[in-house]
Amino acid sequence: MRLDELRALLSRHVRPDETTAIDGLHIARIDGAGSPELTMSGVVLAVLVQGAKRLAVGDRIYTYRPGSYLVTSVDVPVSGHFFEIGPDRPALGLALVLDPATIADLLVHAGPGDLPRPRAGALPGVAVADLTDGLVDALIRLVRLLERPRDRTVLAPLVKREVLWLLITGDAGGAVRQLGLADSHLSHISRAVRWIREHYAESFRVEDLARRSGMSASGFYRQFQTVTALSPIQFQKQVRLQEARLLLAAQPHDITAVAHRVGYDSPSQFSREYRRQYGVPPSRDAVSSRSVSR
Repeated sequence: MRLDELRALLSRHVRPDETTAIDGLHIARIDGAGSPELTMSGVVLAVLVQGAKRLAVGDRIYTYRPGSYLVTSVDVPVSGHFFEIGPDRPALGLALVLDPATIADLLVHAGPGDLPRPRAGALPGVAVADLTDGLVDALIRLVRLLERPRDRTVLAPLVKREVLWLLITGDAGGAVRQLGLADSHLSHISRAVRWIREHYAESFRVEDLARRSGMSASGFYRQFQTVTALSPIQFQKQVRLQEARLLLAAQPHDITAVAHRVGYDSPSQFSREYRRQYGVPPSRDAVSSRSVSR
């Protein structure tokens, strides 16, 4: 497996903002382990060529390192931290955004017997699997296109398509394939996830959210937990707390206003849940975030 070659390429092309000239491809270097941070996962393929990362998704723990990869098929709140790194050995890796339209097209064009029979019910929205030589080779060719601007526009979509094909036919293929199925359980749950993300400050009944997603209340609740490892209310709470932390960086002295803005009627409840999530009360976290941003 040509991980050393991929590592050298990523080292050469990493930028402070993690972006690249190829749409959807990000390269990151993390110099310190830091404390676990709550973020949204995105819908991505993630590969590390140096260091390791542990993610907590609800009550599930996922670990990946060189030789394995992680895929997320729904944008879920995750708490993650890097380890097996040091001052002279930063974490280094790439993330490639997964395109549902391309996955759907690949599924349509797959031949008989190319894909395993789909499982009944939803699958978890996060999966880890072993890298293959073919996938590493395709990723090397994709990153090398950063050095070939004349060819990049034409060839990058083709290589990304190859990467997606290798994913949907690989060991974590079930998680990726459901992204391309218009009427999969994941598509119904993703609809609910989007609604919560866009209306996180609003109260809702699970029955109404299930109806909005085209599912029965009991089936929706069960499938939502399977995909996200959280109940709908837990999901909303984590999104609220993330949004609150961003707002507090700009408004560190207005805890009550931020609490109301993200949907809390009780500032004291907000402070309790914030401290439980981040380990410090919002007033202290806001001041420290403000200091770091200066």
